Amino acid sequence: MNDQRQYAQTLKLGLLAVEPIRRTGLRSILEEVPGVQLTDTGLDGLLAAHSLDIAVISLMLTAEMLTTIERLRAEMPAIRIIVMSEDGDDESVIAAISAGAKGYLEDSATPEEVIRAIEVVHSGSIWAPRSALSKLVDRMLGGGTFSTRSAPQFTTRELEVLQLLVAARSNREIAEALGIEVRTVKSYVGRMMRKVGVGNRIALSIHAAKHALGSGPERGS
Repeated sequence: MNDQRQYAQTLKLGLLAVEPIRRTGLRSILEEVPGVQLTDTGLDGLLAAHSLDIAVISLMLTAEMLTTIERLRAEMPAIRIIVMSEDGDDESVIAAISAGAKGYLEDSATPEEVIRAIEVVHSGSIWAPRSALSKLVDRMLGGGTFSTRSAPQFTTRELEVLQLLVAARSNREIAEALGIEVRTVKSYVGRMMRKVGVGNRIALSIHAAKHALGSGPERGS
């Protein structure tokens, strides 16, 4: 594969795939990426490798996938997880993201998409179908079933920024969509991070997805 990213530091990546064909295919893709140190093992092996940056997991059962995500996140809170599944429906994506995954790939993903997903997730963003992320945010902003008693309140404009942020839009894309300047987007994101008590935009996105923040907008902009 050409034009692949060379990571400045070694990217420690774990692979967990139960199907031999899928495992062989993913391993052949990942081994070609410059700067990647690959750990190809079972779940216990991944849990023992405490310094992993990213884990790519491919499991057949959704319930097993969600349990695996939760176990990895419990043992290694900083790890970023990308899942690959044959389901690919919006509900499966929402379930994986809500469980703590940062990326979701369908079975039909190309080698280039796998590599791009790793780059995006490693950079701190979410890689998933936008239709599923939009549905998640719509459900979140529609009230859902989450408790918001202790959630910080966002203004209408902050909610608009948040919706696009969770959909993995860049600051420039958000600015263009809302007709505002990039520095204004940064200001809104910074203000929301302070309200939530997190230090980066990926943490804000995941916190919003999990807790349905912003279901009650404040007045103002």
